[in-house]
Amino acid sequence: MQTQVIVLNGGSSSGKSGIARCLQAVLPDPWLVFGVDTLVDAMPASMRAMDGGIEFAPDGEVVVGPAFRALEEAWIEGIAAMARAGARVVVDEVFLGGAASQKRWQQALGGLRVLWVGVRCEAAVAAGREVARGDRRTVGMAVSQAEAVHRGVVYDLEIDTARAESMECARAIAGRAE
Repeated sequence: MQTQVIVLNGGSSSGKSGIARCLQAVLPDPWLVFGVDTLVDAMPASMRAMDGGIEFAPDGEVVVGPAFRALEEAWIEGIAAMARAGARVVVDEVFLGGAASQKRWQQALGGLRVLWVGVRCEAAVAAGREVARGDRRTVGMAVSQAEAVHRGVVYDLEIDTARAESMECARAIAGRAE
């Protein structure tokens, strides 16, 4: 059975989105890309200003509450349903809860062939990218997430975007996805 879902997990500014675009270019079949940023952007602005939603602290910490988790659960189940319906999906994720976040995805993706990819990037490199981009909600997320998102997570493949370009990383992932 071929891979149906590729989950890219890494901190903010680690290079996941660039890799996802490159994967769409190098994989032989069409793949859809869904990122956690898309979920956050789809939520009403009030979710960023209320207890229980999502909060971006000044130091880069991201705090999520039950209202966010409920919408996130629906989003994860929706992505799993698309994969079960035949769509091949790349997920661009930030496992804020490390292993607990992966477990939520594993439960939803049960029965599907999933390639778990750790997208690593040294905190200093990610922080430089974060500043250069200028579009980050909160400066500091890259440093606070660089290692935390990988705690307890088990991968099929790990890549280091501080040492390899997005296309090179995508080709390595594509080689494992077929």
